[in-house]
Amino acid sequence: MTAARTLIRLAALWRKEALALLRDRHGLAALFLMPAIFILVMSMALRDAFVPGVPADLGYAIVDLDRSEASQALEGQLAGIDLLREFGTLDSEQTGREAVADGRIAFVLVVPQGFEHALGSAASAGPDAAGVRLLADPTVPLAVRNGFRQQVEAELTRLQLSTLLARIGRSLLIPELRDVAGKAPPLPVVVEAVRSPTLADGSESAATLPSSVQQNVPAWLIFSMFFVVVPISAVFIAERQHGTLQRLATQQVSFGLILAGKLLPFFVVNQVQAVLMVLVGRYLVPLAGGEALTLPTGAASLLALWLMSAAVSVAAVAWALLIASSARSTEQATVIGGVGNILMGAIGGIMVPKFVMPSGMQPLTDLSPMAWALDGFHRVMLRGGAIADVLGPAAALLSFGLAALAVAILLNRRALRALR
Repeated sequence: MTAARTLIRLAALWRKEALALLRDRHGLAALFLMPAIFILVMSMALRDAFVPGVPADLGYAIVDLDRSEASQALEGQLAGIDLLREFGTLDSEQTGREAVADGRIAFVLVVPQGFEHALGSAASAGPDAAGVRLLADPTVPLAVRNGFRQQVEAELTRLQLSTLLARIGRSLLIPELRDVAGKAPPLPVVVEAVRSPTLADGSESAATLPSSVQQNVPAWLIFSMFFVVVPISAVFIAERQHGTLQRLATQQVSFGLILAGKLLPFFVVNQVQAVLMVLVGRYLVPLAGGEALTLPTGAASLLALWLMSAAVSVAAVAWALLIASSARSTEQATVIGGVGNILMGAIGGIMVPKFVMPSGMQPLTDLSPMAWALDGFHRVMLRGGAIADVLGPAAALLSFGLAALAVAILLNRRALRALR
């Protein structure tokens, strides 16, 4: 009987919150129109490249399977460029793949066996040549990836030219120099985006490299989900000022049940936001001339995306309830919540991607729940991760939400005691 009464009361609270939310047209506009506009504008503005330069913390490593004088010469030439940080050599290609998939190294250059022989062969420019392979982190901006690939190709050209000149110097065979200038690059550099080894569908197909829309859709979705602070605080403070919360307390409706009554309606709103913003990125952005949002196809990856969306929603609604519980007026809650969201977005990689920030500032992103959420979405959308890959960010967001709810309950209990 007690459980049935609780469910009836909870259903009534859900209905009350839904009606109050539907009447708040300005709040709904902020929740749905704002992120859609941001996604369109920012995706188009960053369509060609995220950054004009190379982030200072990006680096590369080399896997030398040939172990020849030519491969060591290539390593020395790349080290003298000072374009990216050098992480030295790795033992195997598998080690390199794991380092790239985990996000520890941006690029791994794999020099295959037979590299020295192919480098000195006049027929090495064919499609079956033993070409260098570049394993790339798919979260690295496209402009940076292309710049490093072109630099590797240039160094390969220099190396082959010097190799041929050395052979000519020994044997005086001038015809070998005849076609060198037309070979650019002399050996192919094949770029492969390395995703998480826990690909949900178990396939080993090549991954699609990220675009600006894959940065902006999850970023502004997270930002908009946290903006439920506006409608929640408006309804919550109005109920407190009009005595609704006090009347519910006299009817033995616990404050925890009141919070549960507010969680579900706004949780549903957040999930609707997620679906609509994905549709904007997938269909509306291409109509404006941008790239379409690509999503993983595996069931486990889609479930991981929903898990991240649910965790962000719990954290966002709990944060909004905490602001509403501590503010004395709707205006105060709007200012505190709005400024708090902007600060979390600024340091969390929402407004400015993390890789654009100076290296000394990047550790600050770990302080923002929005950064945890963005990291979780990127693990799935960019690296092809599954549920196991997002457990860390999801657990951090849920912990943040539970802590915010606990503080909100304490604040409201003290307020009710003061009124008595």
